[in-house]
Amino acid sequence: MSSLADRPTPDEQLRAAAARLDRRRFLTVTSAAAALAFGVNLPGAHAEENELAARTLTENPFTLGVASGDPLPDAVVLWTRLAPRPLEPGAGMPPAGSVRVGWEIARDERFKRTERRGTARAHAEFNWSVHVDADGLDAGREYWYRFTVGQWSSPVGRTRTAPNHGRKLDRTRIGLVSCQAYEDGYFTAYRHLAQEDLDAVFHVGDYIYEYGIDQAGGDRKYTDRVLPAALGHETATLEDYRLRYSLYKTDADLQAAHAAHPWYVTWDDHEVENNYAAGIPEKNQDPAPFVARRAAAYRAYWENQPLRMPKPNGTELTLYRRFQYGQLAQFDILDTRQYRDDQANGDGWQYPTPASEDPKRTLMGAAQERWFADGLRRSKALWNVVPQQVVFSRRKNTTAASSKLSMDAWDGYPAARERFLTAVEQAGVKNLVLLTGDVHVAYALDVKRNFDDPNSRTVGVEFVGTSISSDGDGEAHPSNWATLTAANPHMKFYDGRRGYTLVTLDRHQARADYRAVSHITRPGGTLLTAASFVTEAGNPGVRPA
Repeated sequence: MSSLADRPTPDEQLRAAAARLDRRRFLTVTSAAAALAFGVNLPGAHAEENELAARTLTENPFTLGVASGDPLPDAVVLWTRLAPRPLEPGAGMPPAGSVRVGWEIARDERFKRTERRGTARAHAEFNWSVHVDADGLDAGREYWYRFTVGQWSSPVGRTRTAPNHGRKLDRTRIGLVSCQAYEDGYFTAYRHLAQEDLDAVFHVGDYIYEYGIDQAGGDRKYTDRVLPAALGHETATLEDYRLRYSLYKTDADLQAAHAAHPWYVTWDDHEVENNYAAGIPEKNQDPAPFVARRAAAYRAYWENQPLRMPKPNGTELTLYRRFQYGQLAQFDILDTRQYRDDQANGDGWQYPTPASEDPKRTLMGAAQERWFADGLRRSKALWNVVPQQVVFSRRKNTTAASSKLSMDAWDGYPAARERFLTAVEQAGVKNLVLLTGDVHVAYALDVKRNFDDPNSRTVGVEFVGTSISSDGDGEAHPSNWATLTAANPHMKFYDGRRGYTLVTLDRHQARADYRAVSHITRPGGTLLTAASFVTEAGNPGVRPA
């Protein structure tokens, strides 16, 4: 295994990339980025002096709904954001100050048995978002929560804490979602997801897209509303990203899915820019301004997700983290975007070269690789589940002996994939399940110890979930269906429709039910199960359910 200890950090890579730039100009840009980081520009000691009276809110501020996330056995994060006029700059709130927001969490939907209550401050510096880490809760049970400010009360959300770490859990059921381009269609899949019986939802990236949206809402083709012209350009500034999240979170189906289940979230590329790599923008743009753009995107992401307050870490935001579900499952949520080396060979689908196969190349970064390997060694769970962004398994796009591969996926980082598989092997992991997004189609794949040998040992499975809306309605058999399934014998399923995946873990098997929506470019899409597969505990491999 190649050591990455001597690799430069992402910030060092940024500085190296900017070495050719005027030093004063670079420092100016990076200072602007630092002003957006989580260690500075936070509410100060005099925030109470700028407190606004709740009665000054004369319009409903809870237009973006509520959410919960990152549940632990004794705690869960509760989220909302005050936005009386969400599609205006500033969302109808003052440019400075704070407001006290009440919150409560109860054992029943009518709040007759309140478990905890308190107040939190919504600050202008955080775009009036509220993140409450509600603790002191019982493990593995349902709760309901809501917020109040002045005369206004938020919608009620349902959440669930994680089971105790040592509990012999019989079963857990989770949802896998990703890729929700607003302009590509309706979030109908979320309306159906909200009705599912789930313990949690895992969102593995592309919560927003950075591209401009026309005033008719793209493929939504609104005839009864006109979107603000400010949404018509690609996101670049903090205000741009904040406005984009406001648009997405006004969607009633997305609000319903958030209110129905606790979410674990991680990002991919479009939360900042398509196919960026660490501090390197997609194309041959000036890297220095990208530092500020990424910092703005990361801050807006945290403001709009049910995440705990991060520790100050420069312009970074640590999203890789680990959760235990009793003795049944360990979830290691990865970040394969923030720390990666630049895509080799100019990105896209390319033939492998010495550049892409350089043993020093990383997708996770040295620190995350060590964290992941250490977590596997310590794991006592029956199932080791890895929610992450880009396709892990080999995907040849022709049946020829030599084929182009995606330089943005793990195929473009084969040495990093080998280190991942070595960590799995050395830890003695028997039941590996990867949960993936990114590609806007659904796959079920055997994870081979050596993808060059079809007869190689199967060490786990990868369930790739399709998109919520990205790429429009889709079809069951895309144009390359026959080629990809023939070229990749470890690919047991391929479907190109929109939807989500349900993953059920029990003591005997892991099951994936691929839900597909009939259409999303107009409202009213119906739901069906496209296929179901299982992998048996102790006997890895995708099999029909």
